[in-house]
Amino acid sequence: MATPRDAEIRKDVQTYYGKVLKKSTDLQTNVCVTAARPVPQHIREALQNVHEEVSLRYYGCGLVIPECLENCWILDLGSGSGRDCYALSQLVGEKGHVTGIDMTEGQVEVANKYIEYHMEKYGFQAPNVTFIHGYIEKLEESGIKNESYDIVISNCVINLVPDKQQVLQEVYRVLKNGGELYFSDVYASLELPEEIRTHKVLWGECLGGALYWKDLFILAKKIGFCPPRLVTASFITVQNKELENMIGDCRFVSATYRLFKLPKTGPTKKCQVIYNGGITGHEKELIFDANFTFKKDEAVEIDEETAAILKNSRFAQDFLIGPDEEKLPTCGGCTALEVKDVITDPFELAGRSDSAESRSSLAVGGCCSTKKCS
Repeated sequence: MATPRDAEIRKDVQTYYGKVLKKSTDLQTNVCVTAARPVPQHIREALQNVHEEVSLRYYGCGLVIPECLENCWILDLGSGSGRDCYALSQLVGEKGHVTGIDMTEGQVEVANKYIEYHMEKYGFQAPNVTFIHGYIEKLEESGIKNESYDIVISNCVINLVPDKQQVLQEVYRVLKNGGELYFSDVYASLELPEEIRTHKVLWGECLGGALYWKDLFILAKKIGFCPPRLVTASFITVQNKELENMIGDCRFVSATYRLFKLPKTGPTKKCQVIYNGGITGHEKELIFDANFTFKKDEAVEIDEETAAILKNSRFAQDFLIGPDEEKLPTCGGCTALEVKDVITDPFELAGRSDSAESRSSLAVGGCCSTKKCS
């Protein structure tokens, strides 16, 4: 049951996103404009087809468009003005469907305003997208049924809800077996003190309600999900001195994780897999997460957890899966890779990304300097 404090937070968030923010440039941090990784061409094209007003009212961290989407049913938690929903509606096709749910009435109105515009642009005979005014921790109240979606996405929204466990429990309920929660959100490096958790602007900016990153793993296990799979992470910067002073030593990252709901089929052994290159936009390689990249026709050794996910999810059709004892035949004599240490800490991954970018910048800078001198 919601507490008076929860109700107050909900009201503050509705005000912040419905009245205070008019466009993404009104934000005080880079939380909701943090880039993830290079965007495939087919997704860039889908985003370019979204109406300008919808895109201007977009406040998300990272890009929450996973792979292998044809004919899928997708639920977007905190869909806002509908940018991600409209991009996804193109990618799932006319046989798929996308539902967006958001608690801010003004955002839902913007999203609904352009349904006919987008369906006509895509050449669809009937709408394959629906928008609901409701609460992401109360999906049942909005009529969303058990095991009705292949994928649930969320873009920088779960942190805005006080009861994260209730949100994840509802997601688990509505996902089909083998389904996935693919979501970007904000995480803190430590348990947040009271003064941060009760600050209205920090809540609106997605920092005040940020989960301590290790707590995500505790909640996932408690509810029944597989352990979270880290995809991308980047540090958050604050462009407001007063807010920066209040945050103190606490650090924040924007991170994308994958959470899978798998059937209880017993233990799965580690094995070798070969990706067949059949996923649109990822024909040469599939970057599954921060730990596994599958190149077409190359055998890769995977752990028990990854094997269970690939065998029981929508990705099964795109992999040749064999027991570890049998070496799978490969194209061009590619050899299997060794299973490596798995990265789960988003702050570690963000640090590695920053270091890689710094090295790249130095190399580019040296090259440009040389050219100028010659």
